[in-house]
Amino acid sequence: MMKMPPLNPLKVFEVVARASNLTAAAHELRVSQSAVSRQIVVLEEYLGVQLFTRERVGVRLTEVGEAYARRIRPALEEISMATKFITQKYADNIIRLRTYTTLTARWLIPRLPRFKEQYPDVEVMITNSTAPLDFGTEQCDLAIVLGDGNWRDAEATLLLEDVIEPVCSPAFLEASQRGVPLAEILRSKPLLVSKYRKNDWPTWLEHAGMSELFDRAEKMIFSSSILTWQAAMDGLGIAIGQQYMLDADIKARRLVRPFANPLRTGKGHYLVSPSLQRYSNKVSAFKDWLVHEAERTHDTSSAD
Repeated sequence: MMKMPPLNPLKVFEVVARASNLTAAAHELRVSQSAVSRQIVVLEEYLGVQLFTRERVGVRLTEVGEAYARRIRPALEEISMATKFITQKYADNIIRLRTYTTLTARWLIPRLPRFKEQYPDVEVMITNSTAPLDFGTEQCDLAIVLGDGNWRDAEATLLLEDVIEPVCSPAFLEASQRGVPLAEILRSKPLLVSKYRKNDWPTWLEHAGMSELFDRAEKMIFSSSILTWQAAMDGLGIAIGQQYMLDADIKARRLVRPFANPLRTGKGHYLVSPSLQRYSNKVSAFKDWLVHEAERTHDTSSAD
C-alpha cells in the first residue's frame, strides 16, 4: 500500500520551497500567509520532520526538506502535465474522432460541410483505425465503430444498421444476364471480396440459400471495401455492398442491386463515447449532429 501525504499541504510545500518566502507563496496560491503556514505545519507533523527554518527574510529549507523537495517536484510536474493533457481535450475547439476509412470516405466526409456551417470554429480531427476500441489508450473524444453495441466502459448509440447485399455495375449486369439466371451469374463470375469484410459474402450467400457457392467461386480480394466497390463499378465482378455507404452510387446508377435482397447482419455503426467523460459543449453538439445525420440518411434511403 502506497504511503501518501495529504496532497494540498504537499503542493503548498513545493511552492514555498521554490519561493523561499511565505508571502510570495501565499500570493501565488491566492491564500493568506497564515493559511500557508498552517499547511506546512500539517505536512511537518505528518512526516515528523522539520522542513523549513525561519530566517530574518523568508524561510530556508532544512537538509531533509531540500532532499524532499527535490524528489517530489518531478512527481508534481508529472501530475500537472497529465491533468493538462486530459483537460485540454475539452478546453480547445478540436473534436477527436476515431473511425475507419470506409465510413469516413463514404458517409462522414460528404456530410461534414453541414457541421462546419453550423459550427465554423470547431475542428474535427479524424483518425482511421480498425484496431479494437480502447478508450484507456485512445486519444479521442468519440469513435464510430462497427459492432454489436457492447463496449467495455463505454456508451454506444446506434447510427446506422449494417445492411449488406451484392452490387455490380449496370453494364456488367446487362452483359452477364442475357437470359442467364442471376444465381448462375454468381457461379460463373468473380466475387469481389474486401479483406476486412471477408465474411460478408458467405453470410449473404447463406441468407440467399447458396452457401456452397463461395468456396467454389473465383474471387478477387482487395485491401478495403472502397477498392472492392470501385472494382465493381469498373465491371470486374460482383461485390458485397453496405447499403448506407453506397446510396449515392446506387442513385447515380454507378452501381445496381441485381438481387434486391438486402440482409441486416445484426451489427451496426455505433457512436461510442467513454462512460466517464467530462461534459463538453462541442462534443455534445457533434454527437447530436451525427445522430441527426444518421436519421436523415435512414429517411432518405427508406424513401427510395
